[in-house]
Amino acid sequence: MDTIDQHIKRDVEILNDPITSSQSRRHIEEELAALESYKANHPEDSHDPTTLELYCDANPHARECRVYED
Repeated sequence: MDTIDQHIKRDVEILNDPITSSQSRRHIEEELAALESYKANHPEDSHDPTTLELYCDANPHARECRVYED
């Protein structure tokens, strides 16, 4: 995906598909919630965030998300 809006649109389309499995639906619902939260927290940013960016946005104090300045 090029933008977060395209990714959100694709996830909504998958959720609207009646043949989507319950496992896929659960995964997409979690991903969609993370994407919408990221978009709300970064309204000026339109790129499609990585899984790590989504995780760090939700868990900024996690060990994996620490940023060290030299």
